[in-house]
Amino acid sequence: MTRRITQLLIGLFLYGIGIALIVRGGIGVAPWDVLTQGIDNHTHLGFGLITILLSGVVLLLWIPIRQKPGAGTVLNALLVGPSADVGLWLIPADLDLWARILLFAAGLLLIAVATGLYIGSHFGPGPRDGLMTGLHKRTGWKIWIVRTGIEVTVLGIGWALGGNVGIGTVLFAVLIGPLCQRTIPFFAIKRPGRAVRAADPAPATTV
Repeated sequence: MTRRITQLLIGLFLYGIGIALIVRGGIGVAPWDVLTQGIDNHTHLGFGLITILLSGVVLLLWIPIRQKPGAGTVLNALLVGPSADVGLWLIPADLDLWARILLFAAGLLLIAVATGLYIGSHFGPGPRDGLMTGLHKRTGWKIWIVRTGIEVTVLGIGWALGGNVGIGTVLFAVLIGPLCQRTIPFFAIKRPGRAVRAADPAPATTV
């Protein structure tokens, strides 16, 4: 249990740092952040509040796919945002292009690793990753196909609303799915009586 809790907390913290790295990269934010920016352009509610509200909307989408929330759901909402703020405070802005490209690449890889860590702790994924794993279980489609489909859809809506889209956004949407296909089973903690499979990255507490 101690290892699972530690892995969960580390994963959520690294997820926020990964977001900050991509933002500081300045070559395009992740699709969900494009959507958040687009909504903020029209509502001016603020990035953090919109992120929380979007999480609530995504949770409603769990109902038809019969996902159940776990502790990871709540902690995701509480820790990822502040962790991103810490990263934005630590990482300087307005760097040279080569440095920003490295920041983006590091952020992309870190988010994939963080996703594997906190989903693999079996406390349940956050709202957005729960939608991914739920659709994966219900449809039988590979994780990378489901994740890429979600990211591309969200990206299109965010762009239509005026969110900031760059080459990094496209790269994130295309690459995050295949990366998570690797990291989720790799970091999954084996539990007695259960086989760790890519098809079942989060057991009974999946959200």
